Amino acid sequence: MSNLFDLSEEVAVVIGATGVLGGALAEGLAQAGAKIAVLGRNRERGEERVKAIVAAGGRAQFFPADAMDRASLHGAHEAVTAALGAPTVLVNAAGGNDPKVTVTAERSFESIAAEDWRANFDMNLVGGALLPCQEFGPGMCARGRGSIINIASVSAHLPLSRVVSYSASKAAVLSLTQFLAREWATKGVRVNSLTPGFFPAEQNRKLLFNEDGSPTARTVAIWGHTPMGRFGKSEELIGAAVFLASARAASFVTGVDLRVDGGFLSQTI
Repeated sequence: MSNLFDLSEEVAVVIGATGVLGGALAEGLAQAGAKIAVLGRNRERGEERVKAIVAAGGRAQFFPADAMDRASLHGAHEAVTAALGAPTVLVNAAGGNDPKVTVTAERSFESIAAEDWRANFDMNLVGGALLPCQEFGPGMCARGRGSIINIASVSAHLPLSRVVSYSASKAAVLSLTQFLAREWATKGVRVNSLTPGFFPAEQNRKLLFNEDGSPTARTVAIWGHTPMGRFGKSEELIGAAVFLASARAASFVTGVDLRVDGGFLSQTI
């Protein structure tokens, strides 16, 4: 039982590890023993993440990649395999919400441009799950071993006001996750999703805090709807990710959406 959450035999590709949540997941998987491939477009931020992992005693390397470009992902895949070994864990943590598709007092739902909607959808679904799964999944299936963790959102279950495109795209991520879980279950590859509640990050900070640091009305509403009465901390996602990544701890777990939301989805009013 002491080795139930030991990931020392795993090579984990974390796309979006240059962000707050993706970075926390990369560092957490590294602390559990996995070798981490940090994939992203920003080399400076990627190298900073690698330094943080190594400074904490982990193993990591940065590989430049654009999640929206299959050829770029393929090149990174080959580089990761040569440097660290064949990937056994894939974490899809890239994504976000473009302000151009956020409904505001100045921007109505009906005024959102279709091309902006498609771009936001592509960022969260195509680059955020589809292309990485297409690139890394077949190799895992061929080897008969792997765990894929797609990052969803509470808004995938109940759409949030204002961020309609983000909510719809994350709901699509949940659907894709369940489809792949069924398709690859007999091939040794588990596909699950991890749903964070509200964790302050770069893309939502302006919606949650005023310039003076005080909470916005939206933050007050979120806290009021969350039984724990607070935002989550990025490190609070690590345990769930390590569990889903572990071939021993989660050997019979696939097609599951694991919520880490402080109880947000457990109540209506």
